[in-house]
Amino acid sequence: MKLFSSRWLSAAAVLGLTAATAFFRTHEVQGDSGGQVPAPAGRHELPAAAQTNPELTGRDIIALALEAAGGETFSRPRTLFLSGYNISRGDDGSEVLWDKYAMWRVFADDTSSAREASGKVRIEAWTGENLALLMAFDGENTYSENGVMEDQSANAMWSANFGFGAIRGALKEGWRQARVPDRLVDGALAYMVEVFDPEGGTTLFGIRQGDNAIVYVGFPTPRGWHERRYSHYFTKPGISWKQAGRVRLFYDGVKSNEALWTDFAIGETIDNDRFVIAEPPESPSF
Repeated sequence: MKLFSSRWLSAAAVLGLTAATAFFRTHEVQGDSGGQVPAPAGRHELPAAAQTNPELTGRDIIALALEAAGGETFSRPRTLFLSGYNISRGDDGSEVLWDKYAMWRVFADDTSSAREASGKVRIEAWTGENLALLMAFDGENTYSENGVMEDQSANAMWSANFGFGAIRGALKEGWRQARVPDRLVDGALAYMVEVFDPEGGTTLFGIRQGDNAIVYVGFPTPRGWHERRYSHYFTKPGISWKQAGRVRLFYDGVKSNEALWTDFAIGETIDNDRFVIAEPPESPSF
């Protein structure tokens, strides 16, 4: 049984559309930058609707970002240690807090791929007195808390963790850069640049226009399109390095976790044994 005729529904739709049109003619949408969009001649008034400083090439923008991040110290760091905490998110948004979280990194002298495992890395996380995560790569083998992993296809896992460093190689011979349309990243105008490594990998970078800070990176991984958003930059006296205090990670648009870094050290010696795991530690090693 039809409760309403198609003629009544059509009339109701017209009345609804008319009411909505009248409302939007007399009211500004809340939370919006305000009012009607400009005429075509005024399109430059809309954030990121047109390229800012169109004369800048992708290479120019990457050079500005490298200098703002710390210049030579950022481009050739040798080693990096980060410590802080991490918030992981479940599918339903529930929180898992790793209240002690650290990463040790020894950078490779050179690499032709933004995505391959290179150099050395150790990631260690604790919840209270309980070990939550321990992974390492010594340049050849991947380790868990139980020691070397027999299935070394695990090395491919690092492809979801390596990507940001592509910007360090972006100006080297064999690498290419291409500027793509500007966009807003966390509400701030950003230049967007694709970086192509010699092996064919592509990484998308967002560079905030106000201060040339690196605020976005995106690249494909086995888990889907991976994005990282960087904010809360800080530094230390006498050091040019700028460290992002907050790094939010997304897969296919859904937030997975965020690292909150509260301290860093650049260029300090890290013993090779740090990246070889024989047994789980009884307490944090940092």
